[in-house]
Amino acid sequence: MACSVPTGWAASFEVRVLLFLEHIVRFHQSRSIPEKLMKITVVGAGNVGATTAQRVVDKQLANEVVLVDIVEGVPQGKGLDVLEAAPVEKSDVKIVGTNGYAETANSDLIIITAGIPRKPGMSRDDLMNTNSSIVKSCTQAAVALSPGAVIIVVSNPLDVMTYVAWKISGFAPHRVMGMAGVLDAARFRAFIAMELNVSVEDVNAFVLGGHGDSMVPLPRYSTVAGIPITELMDAATIERLVKRTRDGGIEIVNYLKTGSAYYAPSSSAVLMAESIVRDKKRILPCSAYLQGEYGIRDTYVGVPVKLGRNGIEEIVQIKLNKEEDEALKQSADEVRQAITRLKL
Repeated sequence: MACSVPTGWAASFEVRVLLFLEHIVRFHQSRSIPEKLMKITVVGAGNVGATTAQRVVDKQLANEVVLVDIVEGVPQGKGLDVLEAAPVEKSDVKIVGTNGYAETANSDLIIITAGIPRKPGMSRDDLMNTNSSIVKSCTQAAVALSPGAVIIVVSNPLDVMTYVAWKISGFAPHRVMGMAGVLDAARFRAFIAMELNVSVEDVNAFVLGGHGDSMVPLPRYSTVAGIPITELMDAATIERLVKRTRDGGIEIVNYLKTGSAYYAPSSSAVLMAESIVRDKKRILPCSAYLQGEYGIRDTYVGVPVKLGRNGIEEIVQIKLNKEEDEALKQSADEVRQAITRLKL
């Protein structure tokens, strides 16, 4: 015998179910859609900057993106090109290109990619003096109109330019960081996956230190499906991949002749941006200002950090053996020495 359910109770139950489902939908929307007023400025409309802006728009990490460059017509043209791709990518993000900073006012996130690219035979230090003045002027102009922003620096030499942006901005250190470790780790992951013929999705890698010849890849903390690569490759193979990771940037420069990497750097910067915009609290290796962590003070260097809406929420300290610790300190010393040569 079928039992009957009172109409009033059934209606009430149905309403509760619908309200519950609506709550779930709203929760998932809040996790995937940034706040209404989110605004991101990308400074520099070269290959790195333009590709960064494109990825931000495609991922819908903001409601508005501003692309800035001093070359007349370049940010306007590239911004318009990205805007015209938006219907295909199903993105309603507004993007504008400009030669001034008025349009950048009240940005929540500023990504600085401006500077001259590396050329064959040019070390990262060769870039320092020229790019220092560029990053200094860009930072001054941007933060004057967006005093509450978080800054991600992509310009090279990375760690030194991040220090310049921090010093000039006057921001707290947790609001100024550099994109380095994400890129270096991505390169290490790619080379490991190629060597073992496995999916990059199963490969995790850690790279600390300055973004340059003294970077510190950590094979002990690098794994494939949780298995340390030290159990999957011999020492000679690992050292070969470590060296290729350190030379990852110049390898591309030597191929291109007249340019430098921009696909991987832009992807890496946008990964950091996504963790900030969506408050994901990812643990990512970034160039951060150390004040005693790892026994290092008063300089920027790559370490694992927790990235959330307010920038760096925590510097994660992992255990290093003696060799790794000495390599990280040496890398930090090289960055510090380069900083002392700057006249800010």
